[in-house]
Amino acid sequence: MREGNGEQAGWRVLVVDDEPLARDNVKHLLARAPDVTAVRECEGGREAVEVILRERPDLVFLDVQMPEVDGFGVLREVGPERMPPVIFVTAFDRYAVKAFEASALDYLLKPFGDRRFEEALERARRQRAQGRDKALLERLSALLDLHRGHAPEPERTVPAPPEGGYIERIAVKTNGKVLLLPVQELDWCEAEGNYVVLHAGGRSPMLRETLNQVEQWLDPRRFVRVHRSTLVNVERIRELEPDVDKGWVVVLRDNTRLRLSPGRKAAVEALLRQSF
Repeated sequence: MREGNGEQAGWRVLVVDDEPLARDNVKHLLARAPDVTAVRECEGGREAVEVILRERPDLVFLDVQMPEVDGFGVLREVGPERMPPVIFVTAFDRYAVKAFEASALDYLLKPFGDRRFEEALERARRQRAQGRDKALLERLSALLDLHRGHAPEPERTVPAPPEGGYIERIAVKTNGKVLLLPVQELDWCEAEGNYVVLHAGGRSPMLRETLNQVEQWLDPRRFVRVHRSTLVNVERIRELEPDVDKGWVVVLRDNTRLRLSPGRKAAVEALLRQSF
């Protein structure tokens, strides 16, 4: 593993491939990019996991097919939440198709030319300019599910109200105080490790609870799970936009964009009483 010289403010890129010539090719192309100032390389997935967790590179060129720990193994061990934007590199078309269909940042099918490489790098630049996109996290999760061969999530049946009814406010400890957040002010909720982030207007307090538990507290006629890590207030949905590969994106009134998991589409349609 080697590091190039450059200012820390530029791109820090990790190249992961078990073939030295393949790594050299990517590094050669990266050397032409003025905004790439540091390049590291790993010859295996195990080392890549350690480097990613320790050094947090800005972008990873990740070979799919490697011995011991392959590209999907790297993604699985690092976790979508901590994984930097990834450009998959593969010589096997079936893996490339999987990555593309799951809308990973991009993929390069070996052998690739200079123009195709620059297109992938430019897409990474746009992603960086927009900031860490939550949709990218969801796409990486979808890619892992696809690789594991998971079937779409089954439609959730609406449960009976809990004893005492659904809650009207959520108590959240923050800054030494207890915030009473009215449920009607919730825009959407997202799982974040062992916490749930409650998005309400400009506030985003974190609740030490599972998303499954929060979902049980809330009226399913007002809140719908659009992804395994995302719960949305139906009243905040402005529109649904078609995404790549016949998918959908839920757009909220504040322009927040959330990916609709294929397995959740039927539940959203049922709640909206509208097929799309």
